[in-house]
Amino acid sequence: MNLASVVLAAGMGKRMNSSLPKVLHKLNGNTMIEHVLKTLHTLKLQKIIVVVGKHFQEIKESIIQTNPPIPPLLKGGKGGLLRTQNSELIFAHQKEAKGTGDALLKAKTAIKGFHGTILIVNGDSPLITRDTLKNLLTLHRKKKDNISLVSFTATEPGSYGRIIRDATGDIVSIIEDRDATESQKKIKEVNSGIYAIESDALHLLKELPLNESKGEYYLTDIISIAKDKGIKVGAYCIGSEDELMGINTQEELERAKRFMKDRIVKEWGERRVSFVDTSSVFISSDVEIGKDTKIYPNVHLEGNTKIGKGCIIYPNVRIQNSIIEDGAVIKDSTLIEDSLVKARASVGPFAHIRPGSQIGAGAKIGNFVEVKKSVIGSGTKASHLSYLGDAKIGKDVNIGAGTITCNYDGYHKHITVIGDNVFIGSDTQLVAPVKIGKGAYVGAGSTITKDVPSMALALSRVHQQNIKGWALKKKLKGKSEKLKVKKKLIW
Repeated sequence: MNLASVVLAAGMGKRMNSSLPKVLHKLNGNTMIEHVLKTLHTLKLQKIIVVVGKHFQEIKESIIQTNPPIPPLLKGGKGGLLRTQNSELIFAHQKEAKGTGDALLKAKTAIKGFHGTILIVNGDSPLITRDTLKNLLTLHRKKKDNISLVSFTATEPGSYGRIIRDATGDIVSIIEDRDATESQKKIKEVNSGIYAIESDALHLLKELPLNESKGEYYLTDIISIAKDKGIKVGAYCIGSEDELMGINTQEELERAKRFMKDRIVKEWGERRVSFVDTSSVFISSDVEIGKDTKIYPNVHLEGNTKIGKGCIIYPNVRIQNSIIEDGAVIKDSTLIEDSLVKARASVGPFAHIRPGSQIGAGAKIGNFVEVKKSVIGSGTKASHLSYLGDAKIGKDVNIGAGTITCNYDGYHKHITVIGDNVFIGSDTQLVAPVKIGKGAYVGAGSTITKDVPSMALALSRVHQQNIKGWALKKKLKGKSEKLKVKKKLIW
């Protein structure tokens, strides 16, 4: 089946009370429209047309610059055309806000020459699932409809369009809330805004009447027009209210965030991921987690983070766009950004792994250790109170407490290289650029400014002097001074 999709994303979003375009508000790490495009990208689509209004350039750039691009974009083209791995992504501009019917008309040019089914979704419905869309398409084909739509039962129909059916149960029209009678307002079955329309039925868009009170063309009117012409139409109550909710206010956005969070956590729980407290975990929709991993409360897994099998993520940890391999342990109050933690490594508590870092297999990064753009070899230990920046550190290295790689000279960053099996004593400063050869020792309290050969001992300390009796003399001198002051006060 030839399949294309139109995403209606031209809504003004005034009720959001925000200067940010409505579809660019985020939930669980992605914007609303990114969630919609991700879901569509799981289908075999020839074209995806995104209809954008006032914020055309801002929304277009947001989609293109998504990292990774959603859907993955390849080379650009003329007239707003972009290629994706499986389909064309096209942006259409609705310069004036004239309703959903007019928005679909703006997409019609991009669909020209396409013959098949067009799936229409809203950019402010980020909770829609692949299953619901597949079910609609299955029923659409099975019933041989020209136009099909998804409906659902709303506990509070509110501003949703009501589904009007005849005595046989067939849909005859959709009535918007503002135009509904009191009896029609009581109808609980409402329109989701998701349609499947055959390309040869698009000519009906030219017959949409202008709603005089709003100055808009409603796509919903296509149902009654089609029925009057004997064109086959179907409405299928197959979605849940939570999944199909449209987001128009900050309150609705918060509700959607909670629903998506709970859905994501539930899905991972069903895949043998263990949560100590599901209510206090926050997981972005792009995150992947391996089996038998245990996650403690108040953990934030963000962006394109991938957690391996059998890991333990302790409380108050935030991991962003990073890979944590099998069996790794991330201890309390640790931040990891854009980095790789290899298998069986231990990081934290209170550690900061900054972008561009790699923690080797079985390595240990302990409390109050900061690692920045550095490679830490397997089995290496930096247990406490150290800064390792712009460093290449080999295997089985011991980094003593208080070690600092002095990587910045005020103008440029320089690299510290430490070979395998090196012992760095506590309170050492390594002034880059500098190299420490394999198997070397650096004595505690040293400031190293020159390369250290393999298997050597490097010491850089002021010669220690022990002055006998110095403390006693200081104490006697202090008593004498106090006595002089006392005599002056008496006189």
